Order: sequence, then structure tokens, then C-alpha cells
Amino acid sequence: MSTAPTHSENATPPARSHAGGTQLAYVFLGVCFGITLTRSEVLSWFRIQEMFRFQSPRMYEIIASAIVVAGVSIAYIKGHRVKTLSGEPITIPPKTMERGIRYAVGGTIFGLGWALAGACPGPMFALVGSGVTVMIVAIGSALVGTWLYGVLRPRLPH
Repeated sequence: MSTAPTHSENATPPARSHAGGTQLAYVFLGVCFGITLTRSEVLSWFRIQEMFRFQSPRMYEIIASAIVVAGVSIAYIKGHRVKTLSGEPITIPPKTMERGIRYAVGGTIFGLGWALAGACPGPMFALVGSGVTVMIVAIGSALVGTWLYGVLRPRLPH
């Protein structure tokens, strides 16, 4: 007869998983983001067309405000040593521009896709939710392009 403790006697209780609640929070935030995009008309193909034709400053103002919010957020994260929900420190490594060619090429490809599809990746999902089901093709194309980049990345100059 063994006197060794059984698994249940010496095991620590499993850590509570917050995955379900966290995922639900992400879905909620995504829905709120989609509503914001819809109400602000950022999803409107006509607003995007106005931007690319330099007919209205509206989209540029929205993009500029997003850049300001992102900059302030990053400065706050770096300055206050913010941690993730699991307690790990958030670190943002410095960006090296080098010659900047990869950013110029990547930005050009992104901009061409945006102009051809009439939407950038985030709003595509909100457009599908709004009933613009043709965006499913654009989402599929974006996913194929991302996969293709992953396959070709080792051969590309970085």
C-alpha cells in the first residue's frame, strides 16, 4: 500500500482562466469600434474617395486624431511602465528606419489595396456587419496577401 499523496492532495488548484471574459470583452470592444466607424462615416466609400481626391479634410482629421491618440497612449505606456492583464511589462522596442524602403513599399501596397477595395482592414469587418458582403472578397484577399507575405518573408530584403 502506497503512502504517497494522490494527485488531488498535493496539487494546487488550477488558475482561473479569464479567457472567456477577455474574449467577450474583445468582441464588445470590436462591436463598439464598428459602431463608431459606421456612425462617423469612416466606412463610406464616398468619404474615402473624397480623401483620395483631396476634396474634404474629414478623413485626414480622423487619421490625425488617431495618430495623436496612439502617440499619447504609447508615451503613457512607456512612462508609467504599464503591464498586461497577466502582469507582464509591456515593452515597445525602438524602431529602426534604416533607409525606410520597406516602409515606403509596404505603405504603397497598403494604400493601393485601400484605394482599390475602398476600405482599410479594420473597417472591412464593420462593412460586412453593415451588409456590404462584397467585402468578404477583400477580407479573403487580405488574408491571402498576409499568408503570402509570411511564406515569402525569408526571401524578402528586410
